[in-house]
Amino acid sequence: MKIIANMQAKAANYKALDSKDKKTYWKEFFLNNALYFLLIIAVIYTYTQNPRFLSANSIINIISLSAANIPIACGIAGCIVLTGTDLSAGRVVGLTACISASLLQAVDYGSKMFPDWPVFPIPLVILIVMAVGGIVGWVNGFFVAKFQLHPFIVTLATQLIVYGTLLMYIMLNGNNGQPLSGLDKSFKDFVTGSLFKVAGVPVPNYVLYAVIVVIVMWFIWNKTTFGKNMFAVGSNPEAANVSGVNVMKTTIMVHTLAGIMYGITGFIESARIGSNQAGTGLNYECDAIAACVIGGVSFVGGTGKISGVVIGVFLLRIIFVALNFLSINANLQYIIKGLIILIACAIDMRKYLVRK
Repeated sequence: MKIIANMQAKAANYKALDSKDKKTYWKEFFLNNALYFLLIIAVIYTYTQNPRFLSANSIINIISLSAANIPIACGIAGCIVLTGTDLSAGRVVGLTACISASLLQAVDYGSKMFPDWPVFPIPLVILIVMAVGGIVGWVNGFFVAKFQLHPFIVTLATQLIVYGTLLMYIMLNGNNGQPLSGLDKSFKDFVTGSLFKVAGVPVPNYVLYAVIVVIVMWFIWNKTTFGKNMFAVGSNPEAANVSGVNVMKTTIMVHTLAGIMYGITGFIESARIGSNQAGTGLNYECDAIAACVIGGVSFVGGTGKISGVVIGVFLLRIIFVALNFLSINANLQYIIKGLIILIACAIDMRKYLVRK
């Protein structure tokens, strides 16, 4: 009913405009939604070139790839709401993925990193990687809040620290940096196994886990005092502080929650890719940031929805899959990714300036 009421109000406002204002209205509408229109055109063009793009296999693949990236995007979205970012996200994913793999390698695997250790219980490993990610997030939030340092600088520093830690970790016990593979079957089944099929195509379990993450994050953002405080701090930290919001505590909690989401992403990636090494998680934060901006999470702060983040992740993944279907050079894809981020940020800032 609320949606219908909003649509009726917008229709009434549009009718009240004169012809000149209507032209301006449509101009603004197309400019503000230019990225979405380009995406629609790209999907249609890809389908005409390769009809398999919209086959059941392809659609489930897009959903699966999106689900794997949703936790990290939901985490980094909170940092963006606070007018910041997190450059350490990808490296935290890499570290937690390698930790998960090392603790969940099959007992009979010849190159097991810790041959004397049993296969750890999956719930325990999940708690461990969430704790590792949470600690890194806490450090980020503490330095941002306590010393008023820009998140870019703080997370750049922790990115290097985490990467160095990852490099040392995979050298432990004579592993000498070898990829961590040979994962236990129970771990692979838990993450990449399937409970049901759609059009005969198995849907991986981690799609369900992504759904759980979205529900939890939506509840935190929309139904808790913490969520309200996060948006208040993102909109105006001084005003939030005067209103009784503990800005430092909120900032630390947002980054800690983000780190926990990175840990969950690392756990899923560990089983999804099957062979984990120092490069795991590289540039994951770039895709997550792009998805957030496409989904309406503004760098000016205080604006964003979990639903928008999910849509942004799906739209970005559709583009990447489309590029593969069109056999676009892998190196050129990096250029396209960069342009998407640039255009999305430019549109976002334009919306902010118009509102202002």
